[in-house]
Amino acid sequence: MIVVYVETVRGVVAEVSLEAVAFARTLAAAGGGIPVDAVVCGPLGDAGPKELAEAGVRTVLHADAEEFSVFSGAAHARAVLAAREQTRAVVLMGGGTNRGNDVMARVATELDVAMAANVVAFEGLSPFTVTRQVVGGAALEEVRLGSRPAVFSVAGHAVEATPAEVAGAATITPLAVALEPTDLVVQAVAVEPVDTEAAGNLKSARVVVGAGRGAGGPEGFGDALELAELLGGQLGVSRVVTSLGWRPHHEQVGQTGSRISPEIYVPCGISGAIQHWAGCASSKVILAVNTDADAPMMTKATYAVVGDMHEVIPAINEEIRRRRG
Repeated sequence: MIVVYVETVRGVVAEVSLEAVAFARTLAAAGGGIPVDAVVCGPLGDAGPKELAEAGVRTVLHADAEEFSVFSGAAHARAVLAAREQTRAVVLMGGGTNRGNDVMARVATELDVAMAANVVAFEGLSPFTVTRQVVGGAALEEVRLGSRPAVFSVAGHAVEATPAEVAGAATITPLAVALEPTDLVVQAVAVEPVDTEAAGNLKSARVVVGAGRGAGGPEGFGDALELAELLGGQLGVSRVVTSLGWRPHHEQVGQTGSRISPEIYVPCGISGAIQHWAGCASSKVILAVNTDADAPMMTKATYAVVGDMHEVIPAINEEIRRRRG
């Protein structure tokens, strides 16, 4: 049996969890059609059971005690372990998010087995071998998970969250979890809602204009926004920009943000750390603007302009407007 740790945000099933269930379904088919169950901690909205049923989930083990109203990695790991005790699952898995990796790593530690993070594929069941992303997605690594249960997380967008050919029942079964006070020491204190429509627009954009620390502050994105508008594209930013609170998270490009594949990507003032490169490496053409000619993004770009984004971008905008009359 396979048990998938399913994340929810305000009771809504996360897309990455539906992707993980789709991956589990493929694994289940390779194993002869073994069942796929899910663990959900905290609120589960009215649409959740239907979504999970359509994804092929047989049973939803629901830990809905008050302690699960906010996220705690240790508490959620206890829930996955309780589900394993109840089902005797041979595979425990989740989505390759910060939370998913946190929970599955704790589960693996408690069971004294290896854990593979950010898996993108599997090959063979005996021995069970998975391929996972490493170095921010710049390389792939094969890992043999010989112990049982096998514990791993699935990289975001490694598979498409398609519905199952045959829907499951998604029967809701209460899951009793024995928690220790230490399991609740570290908890999430706030959750920022994600603008999923805006994030989707970024992922599908044919042109993306990127801006990083070189913007200089919250007021430094006007020219980049204008260029994106002139080109009919979207603005994307680096992780440091969202971490500093200069721009919202749904605009982040990278390993922990959106993975984009536009016709042209124009990263400005972005050094190009491996985490950011993991999100933009599929761009067809990259035109980088940076004051540092040796920055990783400049050396990998199709074309590079050495200069201050606050001087280069206004000049590009002016030329575009001039040519359009």
